[in-house]
Amino acid sequence: MRRSAAITQGVRRTPNRAMLRAVGFGDADFNKPIVGIANGYSTITPCNIGLNDLARRAEASLHEAGGMPQVFGTITVSDGISMGTDGMRYSLVSREVIADSIETACNGQCMDGLLAIGGCDKNMPGAMIAMARLNIPAVFVYGGTIKPGHHAGQDLTVVSAFEAVGQYAAGHITNAELLAVEKKACPGAGSCGGMFTANTMAAAFEAMGMSLPFSSTMAAEDFEKSDSTAASAEVLMQAIAQQIKARNLMTRQAFENAIRVVMAVGGSTNAVLHLLAAAHAAAVPLTLEDFEILRADTPVLCDLKPSGRYVTVDLHRAGGIPQVMKMLLAEGLLHGDCPTISGRTIAEMLQEIPTQPDLRQNVIRPIHTPLYSTGHLAVLRGNLAEEGGVAKISGVKHPVIIGPAKVYSSEEECLEAILGGAIQAGDVVVIRYEGPKGGPGMREMLAPTSAIIGAGLGDRVGLITDGRFSGGTFGMVVGHVAPEAAVGGAIALVEAGDTITIDAPRRLLQLNVSDGELAQRRARWTPPAPRFRRGVLGKYIRLVSSSSRGAVTDGDFT
Repeated sequence: MRRSAAITQGVRRTPNRAMLRAVGFGDADFNKPIVGIANGYSTITPCNIGLNDLARRAEASLHEAGGMPQVFGTITVSDGISMGTDGMRYSLVSREVIADSIETACNGQCMDGLLAIGGCDKNMPGAMIAMARLNIPAVFVYGGTIKPGHHAGQDLTVVSAFEAVGQYAAGHITNAELLAVEKKACPGAGSCGGMFTANTMAAAFEAMGMSLPFSSTMAAEDFEKSDSTAASAEVLMQAIAQQIKARNLMTRQAFENAIRVVMAVGGSTNAVLHLLAAAHAAAVPLTLEDFEILRADTPVLCDLKPSGRYVTVDLHRAGGIPQVMKMLLAEGLLHGDCPTISGRTIAEMLQEIPTQPDLRQNVIRPIHTPLYSTGHLAVLRGNLAEEGGVAKISGVKHPVIIGPAKVYSSEEECLEAILGGAIQAGDVVVIRYEGPKGGPGMREMLAPTSAIIGAGLGDRVGLITDGRFSGGTFGMVVGHVAPEAAVGGAIALVEAGDTITIDAPRRLLQLNVSDGELAQRRARWTPPAPRFRRGVLGKYIRLVSSSSRGAVTDGDFT
């Protein structure tokens, strides 16, 4: 029975059909599947500026395949543009708004399938959450990555611009050089070019079989992206006929595949938050500890920015996500029997992919000589993070930092201190009250971390926060610290000069004061008033869970 079958039954048929005729339905169309196209098109950001062309291509392909596509819009917030401003409070919130809007449109109009098109960071997890809630046949089309900018013989990404600010503040480059980097960093359409959050989540979608092979590493401006969109529409129509639903794909095994691929490509810390949220929507048990377990035997295979040398278009030329997946599969690190939207299993989909990468390229390392032998995303715990914190630890030159705390209660306050030269080698910077409730919205700390790196302190300064980091962040930094400061987590009790230990090998985040002293400080602590009481941010503060549970808004976590 089609979800939209009500329009052809009984006395309801005439008024419902009358309205559908007004949007283009003819007599023969009422028995066709109604397929929603969730279009994240926006001129706000280069990540989404090309999506309307893809939506039109999908619409045409769905018509040709026998469907009745219905296009509706959803929102985006550009992390890169809102970074370092109050607008960044809305970034993680937009994930929920995207999920809610797609769920509302598809269920409100009883759609039989969904093709979601997105580009910027929260588009992918927002669509993934919606697909899990809807549990109808669904496919995701990624808008594609941006091509790198170039300056002084170096590939540039948007992170280059943030780091240049720190370099300029430290006197390492001139104003003219800063302006040159700004002008050349983002040369056209597409999502940020390193293995930052957008590309990481697109790779996770592909690893879960919810996007077509190779689609997550294609450049936005290349014609193959349009062809892949058309093919995605055709595959979706087949999935509707076979009733391959989203939760058939979003299994526990599929989430494990996604986590391993994220580890192998050196993906963003945000993947932890988003995969936890998507698993919650799909009713799949998944915890922070699962990431730590899978990290232990998953090698980092790809030498990609932000900490590596290459960008995502280089990964695409080297074989893309299918090459990475085939290598993991050959070592028994993937569940090859997981189904995909195409109806084939992961193993069947990868059958023609070689088990080893082309040795003429350096982007993907052979699996027995990886970049790092274990995954880079680690969960740290201790009295500063009883529920956990997330860090990128592979390749950090100083994996243990024990130093005095420099404490700031907002990103702006911290950035001013960094640019003013107040941070010295050996310090541990604490940015608090930036968590899901306290921020609200877990702003990304790319501006402070980039300023630290630009000042030449990236290997000698630690940073912890109950906020998030951009996918472009690297260094000895720990985010998602939970419980957050706003609900009385120990990060709220840190005082300037306290000694903090960040120990990556031991996965330890420790405030080196006695339990008795902590108890006294807790007795004196009072919760801050919410920064917002009304509007979407006020609603978010009331609903959002801990980051250790994915910062979701539709669960009872009391």
